[in-house]
Amino acid sequence: MSISMTTNDTSENTLDMGFSALRESYKTGAATPASVMADIRERAAEYADHNIWIHLLSEVEQAVWLDALKDKDMASHPLWGIPFAIKDNIDLAGIPTTAGCEAFAYTPKESSHVVQQLINAGAIPVGKTNLDQFATGLNGTRSPIGACHNSFNYDYISGGSSSGSAVSVALGLASFSLGTDTAGSGRIPACFNNLVGVKPSIGLLSATGMLPACRSLDCMTIFAYNTDDANIALAVAEGFDERDGYSRQNPFDNQARHYGLRTGSLKVGVIPAHQLKFFGDESYEKAYLQTLDLLKEQGFAFQEIDYAPFDEIAQLLYEGPWVSERYIATQPLIDENPDAIFPVVREIIAPGGKPPATSLFKAQYRINDLKQICLAQMAQVDCLLTPTAGRHFTVAEMLAEPVKRNSELGYYTNFMNLIDLASIAVPTVMTDNDMPFGITLVGPTFSDRMLMSIANRIQQALPMKKGALEAMAMPSNTTPVGNNQTIDVMVCGAHLEGQPLNRQLTERGATLKAKTTTAPNYRMYALAGGPPLRPGLILDQDKGDAIEVEIWSVPTANFGSFVAGIPAPLGIGKIKLADGSQVAGFICEPYGIEGAQDITHLNGWRAYLASLR
Repeated sequence: MSISMTTNDTSENTLDMGFSALRESYKTGAATPASVMADIRERAAEYADHNIWIHLLSEVEQAVWLDALKDKDMASHPLWGIPFAIKDNIDLAGIPTTAGCEAFAYTPKESSHVVQQLINAGAIPVGKTNLDQFATGLNGTRSPIGACHNSFNYDYISGGSSSGSAVSVALGLASFSLGTDTAGSGRIPACFNNLVGVKPSIGLLSATGMLPACRSLDCMTIFAYNTDDANIALAVAEGFDERDGYSRQNPFDNQARHYGLRTGSLKVGVIPAHQLKFFGDESYEKAYLQTLDLLKEQGFAFQEIDYAPFDEIAQLLYEGPWVSERYIATQPLIDENPDAIFPVVREIIAPGGKPPATSLFKAQYRINDLKQICLAQMAQVDCLLTPTAGRHFTVAEMLAEPVKRNSELGYYTNFMNLIDLASIAVPTVMTDNDMPFGITLVGPTFSDRMLMSIANRIQQALPMKKGALEAMAMPSNTTPVGNNQTIDVMVCGAHLEGQPLNRQLTERGATLKAKTTTAPNYRMYALAGGPPLRPGLILDQDKGDAIEVEIWSVPTANFGSFVAGIPAPLGIGKIKLADGSQVAGFICEPYGIEGAQDITHLNGWRAYLASLR
């Protein structure tokens, strides 16, 4: 994504805003964090009519974080100089939090736990973004400062409530952003703006310093150009926070943080045709069916599930007693000064003070019954796949029927937090009218990295985006080569130059880019079986070493077939190299090293083969 790009012309690209490319620009001196931030402020003025920002930080306000970079080493700070936007229901120290309502505004002394984690890792706040007031909505039109407009087509909605957060990234005014999600606010805007939207398991990201909508259901979310960038931001942001009563320790620790590229066949749950709803949007229906066809070609096998229990749960979110949580979050404003609240938002929240406790318990009983049915179905598949949204409305359509249209937007999203699921929205194809379409992958609690690895596979396998924002959808380890694209892959064993399986690379047009070593954090094992003999590379922060590797550039069009041939227990994940950069490369599942020979001390596969002679 270029920081000089206009909405309708990608020919002016000068600087990619993806993490890897931006860090490389800093290393080479092509840009500085200060110059990037100045450029963002200048270009933000060009999009003033999109109503993205509630508070765009000035040069003076940003100075404290830019100055702090002088004492931070880029190699040890994964977000060094990376600009990010913050939804304005999340605290940034010294900057008002309004939740889209000036009468409610306050100025926090401390940043939210997650924001501070990101700043500590070197990220630079750009500003506070527009939202559906009090995070009540999925459309992006419920704001006193005006509707936040779509990044592809001004006449269409951005999606909400995290509207400005998504559009800021989509237009290259931030490299990633924070949103929140109660009913789909971290996924709908991602779909409508061609982004990855990560809705983590509840409690994975601390809610300290985040204004609640429904405190028992809310979670903070991340918008990014691709899964690589999203994973880096998530890794920095996550962690248990004892100040947050809903924070949870990830029970799987490092295993749950393993992110890579999911390979092999997948059994994916999908909704039967008679339960799908596109609300008259033929272009979205066609895009969804096209997506399924493309994924079938990539080894995805589909199994239909009954969506009725999921839908019944979804309807309870706004029609059931959980609206009382929104009422609690806005007291005493809604009691003492209701006219200060946006009319549609007030209409939704005001009845929340009336439901008796009996209504809540009855709803909880029903949800738990339905949850058992839903989880039993999900246990039969690797993940569930749904359209992220059934229709993309224009701003005019949304304003004409705000409650009905918003309810339709949540058909595929409202159920997830009520039964404690993780999900990720990922772009797939463009519609016939050149608008983005995407799907959402759904899994059980703490399946976040598994879902991201499948989303990574989808990004690698499907055609690159067409249209104004094509550059931002490119995986961060993808580089242009003439009119084609290549993906850098790290190999360490039988695929090395001169080794038996190297032809699997050369036959696909891959070229050797570099010979180097990993960071000193890996162990290498000689796996059982063969021929050919194969190594297994395992991350070990305490007893690891630097291992000899090669980097090969594989044409994107041939990458899927290369990965599909990788046998278990091997797969593709992220490997840190000696220079601190990360690249896709061969990794081994922990079970694969049982009984294997540890050959770490030899520092490489060729040395191991020589020792056998």
